[in-house]
Amino acid sequence: MNNKVVLAFSGGLDTTYCAKYLSDDKGLEVHSVIVNTGGFSEEELENVAIKAKQLGVTTHTCIDETDNFYQNCVKYLIAGNILKNNTYPLSVSAERIFQAIAIANYANKIGAGHIAHGSTGAGNDQVRFDMTFHIICPDINIITPIRDNKLSREEEIEFLKAKGVERDWKKSIYSINKGLWGTSVGGVETLTSDGYLPEQAFPTQLSKNEPEEMVIEFLKGEPVVVNGQKFKNPAHAIVKIEEIASGFALGRDIHVGDTIIGIKGRVGFEAAAPLILIKAHHALEKHTLTKQQLILKDQLSATYGNMVHEGQFLEPALRDIEKFLDNSQATVSGTVKLQLMPYRFYVIGIESKHDLMSSEFGSYGEMNNAWSGEDVKGFSKIFGNQTMIHRLINKTK
Repeated sequence: MNNKVVLAFSGGLDTTYCAKYLSDDKGLEVHSVIVNTGGFSEEELENVAIKAKQLGVTTHTCIDETDNFYQNCVKYLIAGNILKNNTYPLSVSAERIFQAIAIANYANKIGAGHIAHGSTGAGNDQVRFDMTFHIICPDINIITPIRDNKLSREEEIEFLKAKGVERDWKKSIYSINKGLWGTSVGGVETLTSDGYLPEQAFPTQLSKNEPEEMVIEFLKGEPVVVNGQKFKNPAHAIVKIEEIASGFALGRDIHVGDTIIGIKGRVGFEAAAPLILIKAHHALEKHTLTKQQLILKDQLSATYGNMVHEGQFLEPALRDIEKFLDNSQATVSGTVKLQLMPYRFYVIGIESKHDLMSSEFGSYGEMNNAWSGEDVKGFSKIFGNQTMIHRLINKTK
């Protein structure tokens, strides 16, 4: 086994510790890799590269997976209206698998003997990364310094200070992970059950106070126009929505869920574009899909979301669900109008040529054009027949 180690590197506290520990304390040849899934600007990526080189890595590489992430995952999270526990849009959990796959492929490409990541021993990411590495590069040794050494953030900071690494460590109180599908925020408040993140913990601060209307056009379930601006790549439409909506401090919450390793966990997040898109898309679907389509979608989408969250993206069953979701979006085209305000938003309405709420057939609670009162009388009797028979035979009260 050679001494090459590929390190998943974001430039944050954990991966900065890993870079110094692997090179200085373990004597390994560190090849740092950052995988961009839509959360980094060119300037930010350049700053990460500078940090990596200052830490003494042998090489640093940036791999852009944004389009791949959207085409093979995000569009299905929109199609499925997926919110984990009706709250969390899988902001980080969905992108981790694409980062892990890209890193594993890179490790194979350069013939690395080791592969490392900065996950702790108490979260989901350790499973997502480890499992993906075992699937794609099973012969490469996995190193996890933060988990193996059972380090607190304070201990990591002290180690780096001793190594002469100078940063504004006060910012490291919170762990920030930013991607195309939202930003997660972890810190002191999320470690207990009754704390909420302070305003300054969120990456985007309130800067807009006057309400704005947003119009999103969907084509077969994908966002293609935002406020009149057309996008060939729906991923760019997501970025545009985030740019407009983040100033209203939208999409903030704390998710409480069951981790892969069996404990409960809390994480804060800021995901203006994902929550707006899911709400808008769902509103359009409720007008354009049948009742049974919506019921089946809810069931399969829950399974899809849970499996993605737990790192099981490579499971073949997800490809089957994706085919169902693709087919379900055939008529999900139209525009959705929303009202954006500080800290909240709502759907005004939709317009679609596929709208099943057509006045041609009647207006709910007002009048009917496609059936008679006698039709409804007969239907109502038959519709409750079995319950009536069960009640009479069993003499239930």
